[in-house]
Amino acid sequence: MLKADNLNFSIHGKTILDRVSLEIKSGEIFAILGPNGAGKSTLMKCLSGYEKPTKGDVFLMGKTFASYSLTDLASKRAVLTQSVSINFPFTTLEVAAMGRGQFSGFGQKERDVEIAREAMRLTEVSHLEKRLISTLSGGEQQRVHMARILAQLWDQQDCVLFLDEPTSALDLKHQFMLFDICRTLVSQKNYAVVVILHDLQLAKRMTDKALLLDTGRTFAAGPSDDVINVDTISALYDINRSQVML
Repeated sequence: MLKADNLNFSIHGKTILDRVSLEIKSGEIFAILGPNGAGKSTLMKCLSGYEKPTKGDVFLMGKTFASYSLTDLASKRAVLTQSVSINFPFTTLEVAAMGRGQFSGFGQKERDVEIAREAMRLTEVSHLEKRLISTLSGGEQQRVHMARILAQLWDQQDCVLFLDEPTSALDLKHQFMLFDICRTLVSQKNYAVVVILHDLQLAKRMTDKALLLDTGRTFAAGPSDDVINVDTISALYDINRSQVML
């Protein structure tokens, strides 16, 4: 479903990614892990088409991003970035409906609003639909934006969902809720989910495969339960084995 061959990304003469290759299949939840500054977010931007690699290629369903129109691409992948800033007085329902904007303008059609409400129900923010997004807690905002990208791909099969630290502001209950949603999508709609996490226990328990990055290079890759182990993590993060909690 998603393949990267020897990706390099450099900016201002600094190499951020160095010969990173991977393949993500439909039906998988794939974790990208590593210390701060390892290149995780840059890799996700390249994989999702938001950045063009300096060298190497990314293929989504066998085609390069240049082969897709913006509308076609919006129906194949959705991205939840690490932080989303909205400085206008939109309600949470309006924000969730923005996920439909690529298909019907500003998401004001009745069907789009229905989809937005259904997505909000899944992420447990229905009771907040009339609240301004700016008045919500960080975790509530994160769940609204998750609803927005779910609404974007609502009627689609065989899609890729990119999530950059989606649990950073969530309590324990809603962390599990998010991965329950992801697991349903990969099993029932043949999605692939690519997620950046710092919680290694969560990654080991909830994802199928993992790529560990260190200063832009692949440090380890494989089934999550295999590569997320005490020896590998202590070496990657330069900590004592006794400090690793998995």
